[in-house]
Amino acid sequence: MNMQTKASFKKEISAFTRTKKFLIIACVFIGLAVFDPLMLRGTGLLIDAMNTIEEIDMSGLGDFVNDAPASVGVYSTISDLALIGLLIFLLMMNPFAGGEQKKRSIIIPRTSGLSSPSYLLPKFIVYPAAAFVLSVISGFVSYAVSVLIFDTNDIVFTNVLLGGALLGVYLMMFVCFHLCLGTATGRAGMSSAVCIVGAWILSTLFALIGMTDIFNPFTMNTMAAAVAGGMHKEAIVATSELIYYETGEIIATVLIALAAMVLVYFIALFAQNAKRIDNSGNEVLI
Repeated sequence: MNMQTKASFKKEISAFTRTKKFLIIACVFIGLAVFDPLMLRGTGLLIDAMNTIEEIDMSGLGDFVNDAPASVGVYSTISDLALIGLLIFLLMMNPFAGGEQKKRSIIIPRTSGLSSPSYLLPKFIVYPAAAFVLSVISGFVSYAVSVLIFDTNDIVFTNVLLGGALLGVYLMMFVCFHLCLGTATGRAGMSSAVCIVGAWILSTLFALIGMTDIFNPFTMNTMAAAVAGGMHKEAIVATSELIYYETGEIIATVLIALAAMVLVYFIALFAQNAKRIDNSGNEVLI
């Protein structure tokens, strides 16, 4: 590893941690991991309290919520992290996904000889790696909280580990998409909006047409929640038949996602090599 790349790694890590953005993201991830199971359990207790009022009868719903196993807490956490966690992570990444180009703070390093690989490679390692680690840790936290507060513990620890890892790969993929589009265009805000809306639309679209179980990295959020909770997506509405993902499907989906990440890195690299940063104008930003 050359000195440029080492310096870029140090710069990305320092920028991510010293600006408190990593701390904010970590608080969101861990907070959701704690809050989701507590909210589900609290909902059951609230319904029980409401049933003491004569005019209100919600005993059926209360029994369903209170009888829910611990795996439901993990399932809910992974599902919310794939949406809310992704949203916060991408928004917090804007300054690093092309934002420095908009402020022209990359001009001096580039004119001093900073190469495109040294500029891009640390980004495509530091931020996806952070997303993966936070996903796995959040899965563990949700597991611990769910085991403590739910009466029935049906969670398999290896499922939680695998589900958190799958969520991590899913988030890594969209982080790489954001880095590619943002650094290629210099429009980080537009890039994060496209990735967030695209993640929601694609996941919903593929779910509607029944393409969630076939080597589809864009529905890996569904797979992650299902695996972590030891259930398929339909189990959350209390179906009796559970459809489990095959090991081959999981491995193939992960490999496709990893291939997509490598592809967008080279697309971003090509874009950086092909374009010239416009440093015309009189505005000086330091």
